Amino acid sequence: MLIRRQKAIRACRLAARLVSLGVVVATLLAVAGLAPPVAAAQPQAAAPRIVSIGGAVTEILFALGMGVRVVAVDQTSRYPAAARGLPDVGYARALSPEGVLSVGPTLILAMEGAGPPSTMEVLKQASVPVVIIPDGHDREAVLRKIAAVAKAVGAEEKGRALAAEVSDDFAALDAMVKALPERPRAVFVLSASGGAAVVGGSDTSADAILKLAGLTNAMAEIKGFKPALDEAAMSAEPEAVVVMRGGGQVLDAATVFALPAFAGTPAARDKRFVALPGSYLLGFGPRTPRAARDLAAALHPGAKLPELPARPWSAEPDQ
Repeated sequence: MLIRRQKAIRACRLAARLVSLGVVVATLLAVAGLAPPVAAAQPQAAAPRIVSIGGAVTEILFALGMGVRVVAVDQTSRYPAAARGLPDVGYARALSPEGVLSVGPTLILAMEGAGPPSTMEVLKQASVPVVIIPDGHDREAVLRKIAAVAKAVGAEEKGRALAAEVSDDFAALDAMVKALPERPRAVFVLSASGGAAVVGGSDTSADAILKLAGLTNAMAEIKGFKPALDEAAMSAEPEAVVVMRGGGQVLDAATVFALPAFAGTPAARDKRFVALPGSYLLGFGPRTPRAARDLAAALHPGAKLPELPARPWSAEPDQ
């Protein structure tokens, strides 16, 4: 027992000497300027405060998991529900620089066409980065939007995963549409006031969604969104009318089919009328294949089109 105690004491004394020696060596190295550098604590970059302008931009940000970084949106950002609870900086084409900058953003993502130009110029000259997301109304355009938004927020890997899912949805939609037996003639009605209907002609988001859904735009000879002459609308003989709902838009079948332009059309006779949420129908974001599929199913009731695969970013019901 005594021998073990003596050995333990000697071991403790040896350890103490080694510790002392280490302190001395460290001190000498420090004095000589040879001590290993101590890594300075790196301040963490502040999380971005994003203002999102454009419904598709906002949908993509939330689909990428960046919704928590969004501090304000424009009036076209209606999905998901969390976006509707954020501060509103105004209509995308009628923004004021004061309204956008008042929420203290560190990054502004704006869909191409946001404005007016004077506001965008002021924002670009401010100390806040402004990224313009290219617009467009087809499969390639939607994928470009996803890539641009993902790059702007440093989420390229998530962007590629989201783009792959959306691309698969477009492929499934394309297969469904190709199997449809007919291409009904449809007209998109944007608004109706004073007895005149504003319809979607060629080179519009309305024209693009009709084509994606396997429909023929009965007003394709008109370019842009323009009032339809009664005679032109009647002679186009639309078999269905498509409108937006939500966001303050109030257009029902009775109102539309009472207009002289549509009263005598096959659409009025058969009461073929489809209303879908505006941002869903014309937003051209990640959910566009689903909107086109729903429109196709509504106007091809006998086709029994299958649902597209469930996605976490599209599971929430639209307003």
